[in-house]
Amino acid sequence: MNREVTLPLIVDDRGTLQVTAADVSKLLRTVGGRWVRLVEAGESGLDEDTVAELAIELAKLADRIDVACIAHSSGGAT
Repeated sequence: MNREVTLPLIVDDRGTLQVTAADVSKLLRTVGGRWVRLVEAGESGLDEDTVAELAIELAKLADRIDVACIAHSSGGAT
């Protein structure tokens, strides 16, 4: 299954990018990691399997962003 994700990026009125792809992928990994640490610390109300799946999906999305940026900067296509 080929799923394409389009992320709206924040630009100012001159078109200058305000949020980099590296920041977005770092944020996705940080959120997933934080959820996992909460589960490991015994935070009540969090389902371990669900948190693990969500963290994995966030990491996959971050990887896809990184790969797309590498391909773009090297002149390749994804």
